[in-house]
Amino acid sequence: MSDKIIQLNEDLIKHDLKDLVRSSVEETLNALLDKEADDLVNAEKYERSSERQGYRSGHYKRNLHTTAGEVELKVPKLKGIPFETAIIERYRRRESSVEEALIEMYLAGVSVRRVEDITEALWGTKVSPGTISNLNKKAYEHIETWRTRSLSGSYPYVYVDGVYLKRSWGGEIQNVSILVAIGVSNDGCREIIGAAEGMKEDKESWRSFFVWLKERGLTGVRLVIGDKNLGMLETIPEVFPDACYQRCTVHFYRNIFSVTPRNKMKAVAMMLKAIHAQESKESAREKARQVAEKLKEMKLSSAAKKLQDGIEETLTYMDFPTQHWTRIRTNNTIERLNREIKRRTKAIGAFPDGQSALMLVCARLRHVAATQWGTRRYMNMDHLSKLEDDLLSDICLLYTSPSPRDRG
Repeated sequence: MSDKIIQLNEDLIKHDLKDLVRSSVEETLNALLDKEADDLVNAEKYERSSERQGYRSGHYKRNLHTTAGEVELKVPKLKGIPFETAIIERYRRRESSVEEALIEMYLAGVSVRRVEDITEALWGTKVSPGTISNLNKKAYEHIETWRTRSLSGSYPYVYVDGVYLKRSWGGEIQNVSILVAIGVSNDGCREIIGAAEGMKEDKESWRSFFVWLKERGLTGVRLVIGDKNLGMLETIPEVFPDACYQRCTVHFYRNIFSVTPRNKMKAVAMMLKAIHAQESKESAREKARQVAEKLKEMKLSSAAKKLQDGIEETLTYMDFPTQHWTRIRTNNTIERLNREIKRRTKAIGAFPDGQSALMLVCARLRHVAATQWGTRRYMNMDHLSKLEDDLLSDICLLYTSPSPRDRG
């Protein structure tokens, strides 16, 4: 009876199944590449057509790591038009994710043997112990190249903030500040334009950061959005004399809440939001005056003083297109990134040095930038162009209109 029992070789089955899946993935990807090439040239292989845009010119081979293993891509070469494939773009985004994971595992103290197992489970390719340090070094180089790249075009809106992490220094745990800047370009897309170690958010750190951005090509800055920091406020007019400053309204509210009793916080929040719900700067100022008087009646003189002292720098956004107001009056777009960074670095604890902290932060930022976050239009910048054109027309009209004396 026992000789009729079928015995299965699980290792052999797993190997055969993996090969089957890998072959299927390889065949599918190459079929997609051929279809993309057909769509670009507007004709199938060997098809004669008057609407043809280009011609096939063979192909070149390229390996791609997938969860099913390494596959060989046959990338079409075209004459007359360039061949750009979404598959290769996804591969590039995946590369940045792999780099970030390797650095994160390394900094978290994961053993070399464990890194081998993790990489094989995630990507179907085992990273040998002898190459892990080289991979991290290469990843650092890629990230540094991305971090220090040249900037081109204008970035009218720039969001800035600092994220604090822990590092070891002389046997002690100290804070290290990573300064981050996000720019909104003329096409309305967000771009991470800078990340650098700031030690602490003082004037010298902010000045060095802004000068570094400018040296890399940052131009056209009209508005800098961020939390209130005296060092930053003093530096903006020095480095970007044509830019205005917008204080994040959310941080402004929190500052007022710090001197507001908990049982009155909800009422105060509604009053503050009413200020920034106004449709003009003049009406917002008047509303702020009324709210300050109300706070004094509620025996909240400290809250009233904070409101009166800081309200003006929270209303700068009203000088810009109304369609942009909800996007540019807070620092939310960069705050979300900072929360993600802290979540990803929480398990590491203290970094060995500031450079390690900077590299991991940049790895995460680079990965996020390669997603829809960086490619989807964040706002329509035509509204800003129209506002500037209207202002220029008004100025020209003012200088060309005859004075009362001339008319007389």
